[in-house]
Amino acid sequence: MLSAAALGLGFAACGDDDDDGGAGGDTATTPAQTTEAPEASFDLTIGDLVPLTGDLSAFGPPGRKAADIAVEQINAATQAVGADITVKIEHSDTQTQEQAAVQAARQLISGGAGCIAGAWASSNTIPVGTSVASRQRVPIISPASTNPEITGLNDNGFVFRTAPSDTLQGPALANTIEQELGDATGTIVLAGRNDAYGEGLLAAFKAAWEEKGGKTRGPILYDPEQPNYNSEASEIAEGAADGYVIVDFPETYARMGAALVRTGNFDASKLFVTDGLAADTVEDVGAPSRALVGARGTRPGVPESGDVVTGFAELFDAAGGPERQSFDAQNFDAVMLCFLAAVAAGSGEGPAIKDKLQSVSSAPGTKYTYLQLGE
Repeated sequence: MLSAAALGLGFAACGDDDDDGGAGGDTATTPAQTTEAPEASFDLTIGDLVPLTGDLSAFGPPGRKAADIAVEQINAATQAVGADITVKIEHSDTQTQEQAAVQAARQLISGGAGCIAGAWASSNTIPVGTSVASRQRVPIISPASTNPEITGLNDNGFVFRTAPSDTLQGPALANTIEQELGDATGTIVLAGRNDAYGEGLLAAFKAAWEEKGGKTRGPILYDPEQPNYNSEASEIAEGAADGYVIVDFPETYARMGAALVRTGNFDASKLFVTDGLAADTVEDVGAPSRALVGARGTRPGVPESGDVVTGFAELFDAAGGPERQSFDAQNFDAVMLCFLAAVAAGSGEGPAIKDKLQSVSSAPGTKYTYLQLGE
């Protein structure tokens, strides 16, 4: 089983806002200070771009389940307060493939989606954002895409995310490895997928580790579609190293891990992974146990305690089906943000939702969690 050093992230909150994007002032408003919003009446379809097959398929079913739970909470809240709002969700499999993700996004929008949770892989979110979301004027909120390029993407402001950029995860991983090794003087071998996720995260880690005074070898990048990785595995495992950082997804690492074991020189206790491999069991990855047991790493996290955390865990358990996995809370948040922005806009249309997403998820304003959704 992998142990994960979690990044300290929380559930999204929302704030009351005016047309200037906030309630004004330096302190959060109280309910008594907040101007009551006009009655909203609309229908909203939320699309869910989720990887049910392909390299990220281990994360897809729990993510879909989290999205369904969010919509159940939304509809229960709207009914409880008598709001004239109906919300439904449509799921579509990205197959963890660029073209499939683009096509799935187009189909969801053609079906009436005014806001989309997803995609998950950065290599899917970037083309969906530039060729679909920005052109069709429908916002997308990725729960899992961490490539720094997304921050400055030419998307006309229609691409958002609830997972942290690798500009945060790279240094967090460097801090974790320094703590685990006792210092930052060692040499770390860098390897990973030759795509936006692998390149971006390895670059962020390399910069952070070398700034600490550490050394790196690589990166050794490999095509996720290769039939085998014997050559790359030999290059990763050869020579002395204090640790390995491998950025990958489960389906690909199942093959890479097998190749690393075959070298006879790979020590999984020196392996550090990132969120794409932050599975809870070796079985989730499919790689030989000798390629994973003892590995550590980072993944986006949620607060460790509190009513919000406990309540979400209870909702997830009560729903049955897939167990918790990385990014399920982030997908729950993405769906919630679609709804909250639509309420603030009084509309289920994409451009109106997009214009309210930042104001409902940042200060100033009164903070709410899904436990106070009716309010």
